[in-house]
Amino acid sequence: MAISGGRDDGEPMMEMNTTPLIDVMLVLLIMFIITIPIQTHAVKVDLPVNDPNAVDPPVDPIKNKITIDPAGTIAWNGTPVNEATLAQYLETSITLDPEPELQFQPDPKARYEVVDQTLALIKRANVTKLGFVGNEQYYRDF
Repeated sequence: MAISGGRDDGEPMMEMNTTPLIDVMLVLLIMFIITIPIQTHAVKVDLPVNDPNAVDPPVDPIKNKITIDPAGTIAWNGTPVNEATLAQYLETSITLDPEPELQFQPDPKARYEVVDQTLALIKRANVTKLGFVGNEQYYRDF
């Protein structure tokens, strides 16, 4: 801090020296900051417990996949199903909001009759989000 030498007229300096006051205030501020306890914010949340016996719903709200193997077995998300069960799953999926994407992936050696029947079932269910998976492997054949 700068020290004033007073005026040139020889009068004594009448201003109070604030440097020691500022020093004491800074020391007290640092002491106050050090002695404050650390604030811990805890939010209690009751998390769900995983039930090992719980069964996942068969219809995924994001995307579902229908596959047909060479033997003609239709599978919904990897689980073999018959046409009646497939129709129920399709009805359930179109009632979800937003409608999940349906991916259709028949095996190249699957019978056309089974593939056609499955596509007709999908069309009758009024599925609007349908995608064919695996067709990119045939782009050089045509």
